[in-house]
Amino acid sequence: MRIISKVLELKEYLKEQNENIGFVPTMGALHDGHISLIKKARAECKFVVVSIFVNPTQFLEGEDFDKYPSKDEADKKICQFAGVDVLFLPQVDEIYSDDEVRVVAPNVRGFVLEGATRPGHFDGVLSVVNKLFNIVNPRYAYFGKKDAQQLNLISLMVKQLFMDVEIIAVDTVRDSDGLAKSSRNIYLTPEQRVEALKISRSLSEASKMVGKRLLKSSEIKAHMKEILKPLEIGYVEVLNREFELISEVELGNSVILVEALVGETRLLDNVWL
Repeated sequence: MRIISKVLELKEYLKEQNENIGFVPTMGALHDGHISLIKKARAECKFVVVSIFVNPTQFLEGEDFDKYPSKDEADKKICQFAGVDVLFLPQVDEIYSDDEVRVVAPNVRGFVLEGATRPGHFDGVLSVVNKLFNIVNPRYAYFGKKDAQQLNLISLMVKQLFMDVEIIAVDTVRDSDGLAKSSRNIYLTPEQRVEALKISRSLSEASKMVGKRLLKSSEIKAHMKEILKPLEIGYVEVLNREFELISEVELGNSVILVEALVGETRLLDNVWL
């Protein structure tokens, strides 16, 4: 595995590769969810690039940018064992300058759900992904379904900017107790982790309702909110896969999403139906 920190060095090195590149962009603190992305890329592509970059432009003032989990040495070993060909580890000044061209999230989909309470967050996400795609020039890029809104907006950017990369969505990886894997789970105390299980439980109960053909969004959301008490709920929504509100679950075209605060830790989860 080759480790590269400079943009121009990486671009020159990748010019020598004649294979389709599979790319997994991350912010580090790698866990089984990230490993599932890398494994899928490794299975489908002859050359795999992983980036680790904690992107400052997607954090709002007062968020956890300065204390975001960092496990550089462990991450390097994980990538090496997973068969990564290149690990890209840039510094902030390699990616950003003082006077930046802006990429702005769409007016509707970028300012609902997480975007409603974190204005500018998705501008930062799309900006850095756009930059990373231009640096790596991958044929395939792998993202987890857990961050469903992010996945939707990146897919929209690729479509609308006519980018020559295929976005591959990968199923959420969970711990044995059902909690979705997240780098931020490390913040949870044992007691908070028990409380956090209400998130996956609410989604499981929503799935059971749909299985019984109880499809009304209002009923599903009300039941989920009861399960989530007393957590501070950011949102509970039922959307189609274009991220439009729907009054009833459309089988094969729906996502039920939850954001909740557990202690001071914001956790996301969802189920695709």
